[in-house]
Amino acid sequence: MKRTGLKRKPGSPFSSFASRATALRRSKIESRMRKPTVSEGSKYLTACRGEPCYLRVPGVCRLNPDDETVVPCHSNLLEHGKGKGIKADNRFTFPGCGACHFWLDQSTVPTKEQRRAATLSALARWEPVRAQKMELTEMIA
Repeated sequence: MKRTGLKRKPGSPFSSFASRATALRRSKIESRMRKPTVSEGSKYLTACRGEPCYLRVPGVCRLNPDDETVVPCHSNLLEHGKGKGIKADNRFTFPGCGACHFWLDQSTVPTKEQRRAATLSALARWEPVRAQKMELTEMIA
C-alpha cells in the first residue's frame, strides 16, 4: 500500500489554518521589516530633557520653566504613525508638562481639532529647537 502525505479533512476544525508554505512566507516578510533600535529613538526622547512645555495649552499649562513634570509627548495623529496600541514615531515627540500631556491624551474636554492644532503648533515650535540641540550633541560626540 502506498503512503500519502497528511491532508486536512474539509470539515476539520483545523482546516482554516494556513498551510506551512504560507506561514514560512509570512515569517520571511516579518523578518525583513526593519524596526527602529532603542538608540535611534532615545536620542529624540533625550532631547526633550530639561526643556519647558511646548504644548502651552491656555488655561491648563503652568508655564513654569523649572517644571519637573515635563516629559516627551508622542503625537496622536494618524499621519505620524499613531495606531491602536501603537505610539507614533519618536521623531514626532515634543516636550509637554504633566497637565498639558493629560489634556492631550486623556482629557475629554478638547475636540479632535483642538488636539490636532495643539500638536501641530507644538511640533512646529519644537522641531527647529530639537534640530539645533541634536546637531550640537552630534558635534560633541
